[in-house]
Amino acid sequence: MLSVLRVHLPSDIPIVGCELSPYVLLRRPDKTFTTDDVPESAPLDGHFLRYKWYRIQSDRKVAVCSVHPSEQATLQCLGCVKAKIPVAKSYHCSPKCFSDAWQHHRVLHDRAASAVNENGNEEEEIFGRFNSTGAGVISASLTGSASSTSLINGSTPLYPTAVTQRSGGETWFEVGRSKTYTPTTDDIGHVLKFECVVIDAETKLPVGHPNTLLTSRVIPAPSPSPRRLISVGGADMMGQLDSDGRLSSSGTFTVLSYNILSDSYASSELYSYCPSWALSWPYRRQNLLREIVGYRADIVCLQEVQCDHFDEFFAPELDKHGYQALYKRKTNEVYSGNIHTIDGCATFFRRDRFSHVKKYEVEFNKAAQSLTEVAVQTTQKKVALNRLVKDNVALIVVLEAKFTNQGADNPGKRQLLCVANTHVNVQQELKDVKIWQVHTLLKGLEKIAASADIPMLVCGDFNSVPGSAPHSLLAMGKVDPLHPDLLVDPLAILRPHSKLTHQLPLVSAYSAFLRGIGLGLEQQRRRMDPATNEPLFTNCTRDFIGTLDYIFYTADSLTVESLLELLDEDSLRKDTALPSPEWSSDHIALLAEFRCVPRTR
Repeated sequence: MLSVLRVHLPSDIPIVGCELSPYVLLRRPDKTFTTDDVPESAPLDGHFLRYKWYRIQSDRKVAVCSVHPSEQATLQCLGCVKAKIPVAKSYHCSPKCFSDAWQHHRVLHDRAASAVNENGNEEEEIFGRFNSTGAGVISASLTGSASSTSLINGSTPLYPTAVTQRSGGETWFEVGRSKTYTPTTDDIGHVLKFECVVIDAETKLPVGHPNTLLTSRVIPAPSPSPRRLISVGGADMMGQLDSDGRLSSSGTFTVLSYNILSDSYASSELYSYCPSWALSWPYRRQNLLREIVGYRADIVCLQEVQCDHFDEFFAPELDKHGYQALYKRKTNEVYSGNIHTIDGCATFFRRDRFSHVKKYEVEFNKAAQSLTEVAVQTTQKKVALNRLVKDNVALIVVLEAKFTNQGADNPGKRQLLCVANTHVNVQQELKDVKIWQVHTLLKGLEKIAASADIPMLVCGDFNSVPGSAPHSLLAMGKVDPLHPDLLVDPLAILRPHSKLTHQLPLVSAYSAFLRGIGLGLEQQRRRMDPATNEPLFTNCTRDFIGTLDYIFYTADSLTVESLLELLDEDSLRKDTALPSPEWSSDHIALLAEFRCVPRTR
């Protein structure tokens, strides 16, 4: 007879909006094992499985910590309550938690105060008096009534509420009848119960005892403070990127570049500091999607997008938001894992802003084959291929703008745009391979530029810090022959060094923070390295902090209007690195707003 041997969840901490999919191990009548579902529509030996989910509601309401959402809150900031800041952000699990978070938390107070108090006379009343640890006026404990307003939103459950049991101050409400369940805001602070039982297909009665599991209390999805779009030519742009209105004027467009951290690389060994629930793909994919959609970019360049995640999640989900998708999977000559989980570069564009004209795919493995055929001695070909073949790719897309380019010489002329999206080899010791890959990409873009009068964008994770040879090649159009990176060239593929040039007038978009004028730029300049004109970091882990990601543009045909503000270490909280519950990649997103300008001759 069909029997259930085991049920468990990969993570027992449920998060609002993230699907829970229990692992159910079955033993078939023939004594073999399976994890396949056995629905009522396809019974096995006269039996099928029935699932139920329950919300266990206690008479005592529970609030969760805004910093550590898996912990129950014990303190509430009264300053937040008086300033009418969303109540969920006022809770903390301990005095130390509140003190450690104060530098970040007080930003909420500052924003509320600037909106309400024009002369600042009421700041002391709102903030309270702070002691030397930075802690503010807080209540010593939370009662049931103190947190009830944030835990009940009055929405109608997916299923008619049916009380199945009430004892010891607990009530069980049925909330789902499928194997999977996605927690809602109604579930916040409550434990969920999953029940799986074998049912006789004829009698519809249970056979044996149900198998059950209990989760931890449901927590809200952490939400970082929205990043603003900062004008580099005028006043700070008002509002947030996740507002309903479009920030771009008719003649401008926005471009996002983001390495989203492939699930195949997001191991607990590499990122032990990130809670397991925040590292899980069901959580990260929803958090990443919310972030990407919130930026409302016209063009989105993503790196480290797994093939299956592109097909099953990102392409269909972003299609709902008006994006057309293009994808280039990495080659698999080196990769030995599941072909469906290999990652690649994905480029999306808004169908109402652009139309697709042409796509070019760059496979550096093929370029390596061609190079070794003509430039490497026969005895060294195998060694050369082993060094150069790394499966990296680039995706180049030519788009046509559907919006008018105000101020152009010829309003009737087609406005084309070339967007390159790449992910360069990560291995730091292979400096020659990095330079060669970047040079190969730029030579391909030069050919496109020679065939059409077209502005260009070069986006991606170049795995190269500012000042490195690949960065110099991109930003300066050449590499100093004495650059130390050029010393690593065992195959002599970089010689003569005079060939390491290109004619594209590329400029890094974020360097505009150092050149621009306007409100809000001083804070951004403190997050820039004046020696390299690049952000202090775009990648932040426990082992590395530095800049690897860039958006380059052709300065003779495009101008930067505004940039997405940079994060600083305070924004990431001092006790963590990336990824984190708030930010689901070890990289940060870069976004720039551009305007096409008449090409200078």
